[in-house]
Amino acid sequence: MAGMAKVEVKNLDGETVKELELVDEVFATPPNQSLLWEATKVYLASQRRGTHSTKSRGEVSGGGKKPWRQKGTGRARVGSIRSSLWRHGSIAHGPKPRDYSYKIPKQMLRGALRSALAAKFQDRKLTVVDQFNLAEAKTKGFAGALRKLGVEKSVLVVSENANRNLELSSRNIRGCHLVRHHQVHPYAVLSHERLLISEGALARLTRALG
Repeated sequence: MAGMAKVEVKNLDGETVKELELVDEVFATPPNQSLLWEATKVYLASQRRGTHSTKSRGEVSGGGKKPWRQKGTGRARVGSIRSSLWRHGSIAHGPKPRDYSYKIPKQMLRGALRSALAAKFQDRKLTVVDQFNLAEAKTKGFAGALRKLGVEKSVLVVSENANRNLELSSRNIRGCHLVRHHQVHPYAVLSHERLLISEGALARLTRALG
């Protein structure tokens, strides 16, 4: 039965202004740990630059001349002093620049996001505000609002609309990251201690995931 889960909606002064019913299918179900792990791997893989590189035999300078004749010396045959068996030689089967990113089905990603939101709600780490209505772009003012809302460590702030004052006020606060509702990734939710989301952004996310 939907609508049993509830959360308080606060203003930026930390005062409760109303209570909001949440959709059980999103917030009251046990988080799927395997989906969360898969979404985390996808995110971390996409962040890898993949610029690591080693030199193959053809890329190491020198080694153009055969060090000794093929037969008759009693030594092993060698074609180049840049063999991967030799000091200062090439690297056999070493890493080359590559793209590590991969994709999972959108349904799996949505399921992981549902699980991430449920985990924050069930751990009492989800805070809903009525709106991010900041009169001016002041870091000190927004930092004060976060304290009133009980945010002490890292926080992912999710807004519904573009908000220039919010962008400028939050960008210099350590551990605070701002995203729009359509940019929320399960990894970002899990990697921050708190989730602070506007009521409008929560409604849009719920509709997209329900």
